[in-house]
Amino acid sequence: MSTSPAAIERLSPEQIEQRLSAASVAYLPLGSLEFHGPHLPIGLDALTAYGICLTAAEQHGGVVLPAYYQAVGGEHMRYPWTIMSSAPESIATLLTETLTRLAELGVRRAVILSGHFADEQRDLVTAVADRWNATGSSMLAVARTLAQAPEPPVAPDHAGRFESLMLHAIDPSLVNVGRLPDAAAFPAPDGEDPYGQQRHDAEHPLHGVFGADPRGLDIDSASGLMAHYVAWIAGLAGTA
Repeated sequence: MSTSPAAIERLSPEQIEQRLSAASVAYLPLGSLEFHGPHLPIGLDALTAYGICLTAAEQHGGVVLPAYYQAVGGEHMRYPWTIMSSAPESIATLLTETLTRLAELGVRRAVILSGHFADEQRDLVTAVADRWNATGSSMLAVARTLAQAPEPPVAPDHAGRFESLMLHAIDPSLVNVGRLPDAAAFPAPDGEDPYGQQRHDAEHPLHGVFGADPRGLDIDSASGLMAHYVAWIAGLAGTA
């Protein structure tokens, strides 16, 4: 495999062809700009998808397109600095135009991976891939969200343990659980549903966090979680 980087925007046409000659796969990561609590950046979903794709391509071949910060669905539209689309058709058009051009350039497989995994987003990317594959193109399109990975060692969530660990594996400097209220002084209520509507309450110590409490994050498990997702996505690409 070529030693050139996998991020396509950093490659010359010759370097792109070299990488694709070894593994004719292009990854299309995408996600939302969305509130993820005070401890995580709003671009987490796309950053995570991009990081997984980049690692898979660097280890197993292929190229990675820049992440699309485009998404639909979920319950966080009212939160600060959440910027998402109300029109899935516009995102579908962008993805389909990219697939069309990749096929024209001879790519054999495209993998769409969304770090935002609301039902609406899953349905969007699935429909794009299904419509593409129905055209009979020689390029196969595969589309998944992170929530569709089989048997993840940590259950997917929103801004909780899962998303904090995933981003920590990619860039630890972006995860700052110390910005959350102190767990001893402000514990989550005993027996509460970590996915319940009470987490929308601005007075809740885990406001906007839906999933396991990320405070006291077990960062040693981050690398194993990342490896699980890289192996899964490389398998979908047919390179692992």
